[in-house]
Amino acid sequence: MKLILGSQSPRRRTLLSQAGLDYEIQIPDADEKQITSSDPETKVIETARLKSSVLKIDDDAVLLTCDTVVSHNNVIYEKPDTVDDARQMIRTLSGSTHEVYSGVILKSRDFEEIIMDRTEVTFFELSDEEIEAYIHTDEPYDKAGGYGIQSFGAVFVKEIKGDYNTVMGLPLSKVYRALKKYNL
Repeated sequence: MKLILGSQSPRRRTLLSQAGLDYEIQIPDADEKQITSSDPETKVIETARLKSSVLKIDDDAVLLTCDTVVSHNNVIYEKPDTVDDARQMIRTLSGSTHEVYSGVILKSRDFEEIIMDRTEVTFFELSDEEIEAYIHTDEPYDKAGGYGIQSFGAVFVKEIKGDYNTVMGLPLSKVYRALKKYNL
């Protein structure tokens, strides 16, 4: 069996490579905005399922698609579209705890498996200067919640409860164990 990563995320590629997994890449062309659920678990699973539905699965392949969102006070934060979006997200997360949800669909012609993970992240109280400096980098704009825990955004994190890799965008240990069942 071969593994197909249905994602353009460089972080997901890094994590799979870190685990020693060989994979090919297909980039799903799916309109993620059609998934409108306000429940973060439902949102990430349904978005990952949508991504898997637009990709071709060969007989000898397992497809992995994923989605990640940040949730704070029952509001979902995806990738910011503008500087103002990023500013508002980081300001909202400052000095508080939020949840990061990553949902994964593993799919072949014979099965579909759902993997779900949730991690709590607490930010330090951030100054306006810290927020402004950060949102004027390229970093916030391709990441759920507008920050990257694996890069400069790490300095905002006071505490994490759960899987660090879930915050990066892929609950790697759970995915790895699931893939082992399929001899990958």
